[in-house]
Amino acid sequence: MSIQKQLAAEQKAAMKSGDRATLNVIRQIQSEISVAKAAPGFDGEIDDDLYLATIATYVKRMGKAHGEYEALGERGREQADKLAFEIDYLSAYLPQKLDEPATRALVDQVITDLGATDPKMTGQVIGAVMKSGEEVDGKLVSRLVNEALAEK
Repeated sequence: MSIQKQLAAEQKAAMKSGDRATLNVIRQIQSEISVAKAAPGFDGEIDDDLYLATIATYVKRMGKAHGEYEALGERGREQADKLAFEIDYLSAYLPQKLDEPATRALVDQVITDLGATDPKMTGQVIGAVMKSGEEVDGKLVSRLVNEALAEK
């Protein structure tokens, strides 16, 4: 089932059950898709790739906002909780990223493959890891590469 159809089914279920939080996040994604479709130069299809890209961008944006609301303490608690729900809900649609041990193993393998021994090769190693085809967290990759090359 396509993401679009799955979200439509979940929206219908949320409407029937009165689940406002789920309904709001699905409507927000539909709004984000509409904006993407209306963007100048968009001539692609509305498919799972568009949904995945849109959801990933939205989750990343909300992750940053979540951190800002958490920094506000009690004043930002309600909004931080709302964003945490949205991030958790939408993350189910995204490919799972490698955890830290698996990412560390990938970084070590790329360093070995490239023969990287100098911290000046950090950019090359990060680029190779990001292009490896694995789903990885860019910040984690950067930190692990810097740590690994600093030890050499």
